[in-house]
Amino acid sequence: MTKAIKKQALGRGLSALLKDPDNDIKSVEDKNADKVVGNIIELDIDAIEINPFQPRTNFNEESLQELSTSIKELGVIQPITVRKLDYKTYQLISGERRLRASKMAGLETIPAYIRIANDNESLVMALVENIQRHDLDPIEIALSYQRLIDEIQLTQEQMSERVGKKRSTIANYLRLLKLDPIIQTGIRDGFITMGHGRAIINIEGHDAQAEIYQKIVSGNLSVRETEALVKNYQDSLKPAPAKPARGTAFKVEDIQKKAIADFFGAKADIKVDAKGKGKITIPFHSEEDFNRIIKLVKG
Repeated sequence: MTKAIKKQALGRGLSALLKDPDNDIKSVEDKNADKVVGNIIELDIDAIEINPFQPRTNFNEESLQELSTSIKELGVIQPITVRKLDYKTYQLISGERRLRASKMAGLETIPAYIRIANDNESLVMALVENIQRHDLDPIEIALSYQRLIDEIQLTQEQMSERVGKKRSTIANYLRLLKLDPIIQTGIRDGFITMGHGRAIINIEGHDAQAEIYQKIVSGNLSVRETEALVKNYQDSLKPAPAKPARGTAFKVEDIQKKAIADFFGAKADIKVDAKGKGKITIPFHSEEDFNRIIKLVKG
C-alpha cells in the first residue's frame, strides 16, 4: 500500500469520528480532538459552506473546468482548509477553487485540513493565505489588506509581519482603492496593470483619472508612457510663470524727479522704456493751473 493510499484511508477513518453525535468535537479540549484538529480528513462536500470572508470574487470558468478535469484524473492533490462550526457543519477557510472544481467533477467528499477558529481567526487565515496566492488580481489583494485593517484592526506594520510583505508594498496596494471604480475594474479585467494604476493615482479627481484611463487604453500606452502623460497633465495645471518686467534704458534718479516736480509745482509721472524712449506726464487741476504750466514752458 502506497503512502498516499494509507493517508487517504486514515482520513476516511478519522471522518467517522466526526459523524458520531455523542462525541461531537467542538473545541481542542474535547475527547479525540487531537485526532481530528490539525489533521487531513475526508469530508462530505455538502457539509462545507462557503467562507463569507473569501477575498476572491472572480472565478474564471475555463480555469475551473481545467482544474475539475485534473481532479477527475488525479484527485484533489492539495487539501482545502476548513473550520468546524457545528455537528457535521464546516466553513471553508481557504481552497474555494478546489471546492468548486470538486463539485463540478462530481466528487462527494474532499480532503480537508480541520481547524477550530473563531470569526476573526478565520478571517485572518483566509485573507493571509489568499494574499500569498499568485493568481489574485491587485484589487483583490488591496481589498484583503483593507479588510484586515477595518475588521481586525491590524496596522500596516502588523500586516507586514503576517504576510511577509514590505510595508511600502502594502501601502502601494491600498492606494489603488483611491482610484475611480472604473479604473479598478480595468485593473481587475487586465486592461491596465498595477503600474498604470500607481501612475494614475497621482491625479486628483475621478473625472480626470477616468479621462487619463481612456487615453491609456485607447492608445495601449506602456507604464512609462502613462507616467509621462500624467506628468504632462499635472504640468498643464500649474500657473504660467509671470513674465519678467521689461527693463529700462536708464534710471531716472530721485533728484531728477524732484527737480522736475519743483519746476512745474506738481509731481510728474516719468516713464522710460528699454530703448531709452519715454514720456513725462504733468498733472493739472484747473484751467488756471494749466495756464500756469504753459507759462513755465514758454519761459
